[in-house]
Amino acid sequence: MKLFRFGAEGQEKPGVLLENVHYDVSAFGEDYNEAFFQNNGLSRLQAFVAEHKAGLTPVPAGVRLGSAVARPSKIVCIGLNYADHARETNAKVPEEPIIFFKATTALCGPNDAVVIPRGSEKLDWEVELGVVIGKKASYVTEKEALDYVAGYVLHNDYSERAFQLERGGQWVKGKSCDTFAPIGPFLATPEEVGDMDNLRLWLTVNGKTMQDGNTSNLIFKIPFLVSYLSQFMTLLPGDIITTGTPAGVGLGMNPPLYLKAGDVVELGIDGLGSSRQEVIMAHGAN
Repeated sequence: MKLFRFGAEGQEKPGVLLENVHYDVSAFGEDYNEAFFQNNGLSRLQAFVAEHKAGLTPVPAGVRLGSAVARPSKIVCIGLNYADHARETNAKVPEEPIIFFKATTALCGPNDAVVIPRGSEKLDWEVELGVVIGKKASYVTEKEALDYVAGYVLHNDYSERAFQLERGGQWVKGKSCDTFAPIGPFLATPEEVGDMDNLRLWLTVNGKTMQDGNTSNLIFKIPFLVSYLSQFMTLLPGDIITTGTPAGVGLGMNPPLYLKAGDVVELGIDGLGSSRQEVIMAHGAN
């Protein structure tokens, strides 16, 4: 299945994508949140759709899409997980996964504008594959890790590099500004995606290709990441693990290139659709 959420911010409704048609499944009565995933929601939704498919209402074209997942308990990020990205930022290839968090208030729709925060100088982009956890995971083995995955999403891990790298402390404050985590356009269950170790990721800025990578180049693969993280924290249903970005970020260019108001960022991953964000200034910013 492919699951999406639609409607005004804070009032999103659940939908399913069937044969490239967006359908409203509000009558199912549940949002795509922790309780949904924990209580076998995917199987129950599939049964609901099979029973009511003929009566489902298409969603009008042009309706806003929200984050494909309702606000999770946490967004866990993996840094420098592509060797080419580590090299372009002059960082050592990690021996163990680099873990940081993104505030859940950064979550937004896949085509919402990205807002340059007040005081920002170095807004950067990062196309990433996101993994959505389907059931509570604690101390799981690598062999069983994929049994805990509900599906996958497209994510742009927006980063304010000055906040992240020049202000001391941890990376989180350069990763967590409002609109810095567009998720979607949909969540695809594993059978919809295919070979997770061979998915193309791409990103353009104003039509120019900046990133063109492949998940075959992940340093730490998805089963390992799920297992590894579950040794240090309980992963809850609906949690998102975002797995790192390939080379081509603005920070890695010579000279570095950062986003400005009016720029348009487009990105996509095989099997997970594409998204588009226009860059705008924060209200009250210079």
